[in-house]
Amino acid sequence: MESRKDVSEFLRSRRAKVTPEQVNLVVGGNRRVPGLRREEVATLASVSVDYYARLERGHLTGVSDEVLASIAHALRLDEAETAHLFALARAAQPGPARRKRAAKPQELRPSLQRFMEAVTGAPTWVRNERMDFIAANALGRALYAPVLADHVQPANTARFMFLNPEAPTFFPDWEQNANDVVAVLRGYAGRTPHDRSLSDLIGELATRSEEFRTRWAAHNVRFHRTGLKRIHHPVVGDLELSYEAMELPANPGWTMFAYTAEPGSASEERLKLLASWAATTTSELPATAALD
Repeated sequence: MESRKDVSEFLRSRRAKVTPEQVNLVVGGNRRVPGLRREEVATLASVSVDYYARLERGHLTGVSDEVLASIAHALRLDEAETAHLFALARAAQPGPARRKRAAKPQELRPSLQRFMEAVTGAPTWVRNERMDFIAANALGRALYAPVLADHVQPANTARFMFLNPEAPTFFPDWEQNANDVVAVLRGYAGRTPHDRSLSDLIGELATRSEEFRTRWAAHNVRFHRTGLKRIHHPVVGDLELSYEAMELPANPGWTMFAYTAEPGSASEERLKLLASWAATTTSELPATAALD
C-alpha cells in the first residue's frame, strides 16, 4: 500500500465532495476546482494553509488527534471516513524498528460452529477482513452456494462480486453492492496496511477488473453493520433480507452476519423453502474451510 498516496488521494477526494454552500462560505464565480479549495479547508480547520497542504501531500507523521478531528469536521467526514483518516494517521506514525511476525492463523472454534448450526431459521456466516468465508450454518451455505462454489478457494465475496459473471444476477443491486464491497475493503486496508494477503487480493482485483479499479480510485469507505440485502437465488428466486453484523472479539477481524426476512413476506416463505432444500442437499453444499 502506498500510504502517502492513499492519504493524499483520500483528502483530495473528500475536499472535492464538499461545496462552499455546505459549509456556509460565500464565494464568487470562476472556481477552477470542484468542492473546496485548500485554503478554505485550512481556514475551517483552524490550521495554516501550508500545514494543511503538507497534510494533503500525505505527511501525517506527528499530526495530533485534535488537528485530525478539525480536518474531519471541516471536510464533513462521516463516522467511517473519520475512522479511516485516523487509521491512515496511525499507520504513518514511526515505530520501533523490529521484525514483523507473521500473524498466527486463527482457528474456528467448535463452539462457534455449534452456535451457528443451532440457528436454524436464519442464514448465518462468518468472514474475515479480506472477505474470505470462514464458516456458516447450513442455511448460510445454502444461501451463498453460488459464492462458495467459486473455483478459487477460499471463497471470497469481493472476488465473486467482480470476477464471477454470475454476480450481477445473484446480487440484483450489483452496483450498490459493488460500491459497498470496495468501500469496506478500503477501510480495512487503512487499518491493516501491512496485510500481505489483503494487498494481494486488491492487486488481483485491480488488475482484472475495471469496475473494481474505478471504485477503488474513489477512496470511499463505509462500515458494514446492518442493512437490506437482495439476492436472486438459483433455487428459490428473489429474497429480500435484513442483515445484522456482529464482530467477534475472540477472533479479531472476523465478523458474523445473520439474515432474517420480514414476517409474513414472500421472502420468509422462500427462506423456509431454502431451508428445506438445504436439509435434503447438505452433502452437496460447498464447505467453508477458509481460515484467517
